[in-house]
Amino acid sequence: MKHFKLFKSSLIALALASSQASFAESFAITNATVHTVTEQGVLKNATVIVEDGKVIAINPTTVNADTVIDAEGKILTPGFIGSMNQMGLVEVGAVARSRDAGDKKADITFDASLAFNPRTTVIPYSRKGGITTNIVAPRGGDDMFKGQTFVADLSGEFDSVRVSNNNVIIDLGAKSKGSRASSLQKLQNKLEDAAKKLVKAKKSSNDKKDKKEAKEPSRETKVINALLSGDKALVAYADRATDLLALLKLKESYKLDLVFVGAADAVLIADDIAAAEVPVVMSALDNLPGSFDSLHTSLENAAKLTAAGVNVALTVDGDTHNLYQLRFHAGNAVANGLSREDALAAVTANVADAFNLDSGRVAVGKTADLVLWSADPFELSSSVAKIWINGKEYSTKSRQDKLRERYTTNSNMPRAYTK
Repeated sequence: MKHFKLFKSSLIALALASSQASFAESFAITNATVHTVTEQGVLKNATVIVEDGKVIAINPTTVNADTVIDAEGKILTPGFIGSMNQMGLVEVGAVARSRDAGDKKADITFDASLAFNPRTTVIPYSRKGGITTNIVAPRGGDDMFKGQTFVADLSGEFDSVRVSNNNVIIDLGAKSKGSRASSLQKLQNKLEDAAKKLVKAKKSSNDKKDKKEAKEPSRETKVINALLSGDKALVAYADRATDLLALLKLKESYKLDLVFVGAADAVLIADDIAAAEVPVVMSALDNLPGSFDSLHTSLENAAKLTAAGVNVALTVDGDTHNLYQLRFHAGNAVANGLSREDALAAVTANVADAFNLDSGRVAVGKTADLVLWSADPFELSSSVAKIWINGKEYSTKSRQDKLRERYTTNSNMPRAYTK
């Protein structure tokens, strides 16, 4: 009986411990200069409280948290958001067996998240640049539809894919063989045919005389229908103004959720893009035409588009291994006319809005993807002091750091080249 009581007490203690562990530990960041990227602007000597992966309070009257972190006046921002690259799908670009971003037969249904590797060495390195979330874009194949984006956090955990099959990618514009008109016509025909079928299906479902069972739509049709319903956005690579205008017409006709990527000629039709509320994902460092479609490329484009009212999201132009440098790209945009506030929004809130993410701002209820910086994040000499993803702190120690330590520290292991 005595042993049974001891066993029962142990079970109760274990149950209580498990119950307490099920509640995420809360923490407070105090004395921070918080760049909220909201209407609140910049808050000095501010306090942010996080619990269960969410921001639950900003500047509360009393601080009630399990852990208190004194920021000592450092800058706290939302985590930066990368986009339109192949992180986790490409380890070494020159090694074919480490590339999973594309397939010759890939089409609109291509779900590259199935191949995502959260343990890629690129992720810890990117965290050093304050990146907490990334929109991964497969390269697709021969089809004009390149597959679908997915959203992954940079925790490096095996469950880090937050949303798969997020939005549809299409590549339009100049072709080495054939005419760009064929792609635009194909897109228009697909949307038109799908819209007609939806109307016909709705009419048939309301017709009591029609007793035929509705045919299950194909996977491709389901994706096109999701575009028409607004459940998925059409993320379009296009540069020339005529292509962008054609896409704006399709958006108006079919009520599409549309995102431009690249859009070198966007400055020519900035007012039209702003009126249509279409965000533009672009590089801040493009300053020379790469083709006849991008003759209006300029370092000032981000500032010009923002001034016209366009939601600009900055990216490192498809580069998987240098996403770390996103903050430097934003700094270059500032040097070419973009305000610091707009530059910060272009790597946080604007990206979140373009891809429908619940992050990108320091606000109550938002996902606690946060970065504490040693100083101005757009300055070369600044660094990440602390980084939190989903309210959990992660290290910024990368493979490069470990290699440096390995080859510059005395040990019993054989020496390697240090110069």
